[in-house]
Amino acid sequence: MASYKELLAQREHLDKQIKEAIALEKADGIAKAKLIIDQYHLTASDLFNRKVGARSAGSKVAPKYRNPATGETWTGRGKAPKWIEGRDRSSFII
Repeated sequence: MASYKELLAQREHLDKQIKEAIALEKADGIAKAKLIIDQYHLTASDLFNRKVGARSAGSKVAPKYRNPATGETWTGRGKAPKWIEGRDRSSFII
């Protein structure tokens, strides 16, 4: 059985080999990707656009409730505003 120090040396050697293999495969993948991008004249928006209907951070939601007195609206998300708090919401639906 190998000693503790020998096992640590083996692990260090394997870690080095793993890092080298990752770097080579990553470089190969990047080269292939660049070739395809050039071949089909792709742009960043072709590659990274979200699909239609996907939610994006900070997207607007249509208001669901309206205060008839002030015209103020609320989407129904988050904390309810004071003008609708504790009341029947069906009378405020837009």
